[in-house]
Amino acid sequence: MSSMMTPNQNAADPSVIKNEYLEAIKLIERLHRQFLEVVKMELDRKGIEDINNIQALILFNIGSEELTVGELTNRGYYLGSNVSYNVRKMVENGYLVQERSAHDRRSIRVKLSDKGLELCEFVSDMFDRHATALGEAGGSPERLTESSQTYRELERFWMGLLNFGIRGGMPPV
Repeated sequence: MSSMMTPNQNAADPSVIKNEYLEAIKLIERLHRQFLEVVKMELDRKGIEDINNIQALILFNIGSEELTVGELTNRGYYLGSNVSYNVRKMVENGYLVQERSAHDRRSIRVKLSDKGLELCEFVSDMFDRHATALGEAGGSPERLTESSQTYRELERFWMGLLNFGIRGGMPPV
């Protein structure tokens, strides 16, 4: 429970849930922005100026796969509206190779170039360094797992709202 709760408040009280829900949303947004700043700082420290933090994370998520631009979004590897712009910039800067699909000429597939694979390795090493530092600072796998479970619950809840919104009505509580 949050430290904001007083002893006589019930955890199921809608006002308590609303306050904690809004706090969680603010925290998720803030954490995401801070994480992107950390990635940017790491790229700057390495002197990498021809790719931004979001593009570096897209490359990391692609890894050794070969995907269509649509698959990037569908798999959650990219969140945002300008995926085509980012793919084009990564192709222009030599991080991605794009090819027309042999089976569907309308479909364009992308994969990492050697330069992209090198940056992907850098990002992977960055995550290794961060995990080590987090463990040394007292972070525990159990608490991270618990947090991830909470994020998944929110994700399922929001997906339920979206699915019911499409069909009309509200999901059962």
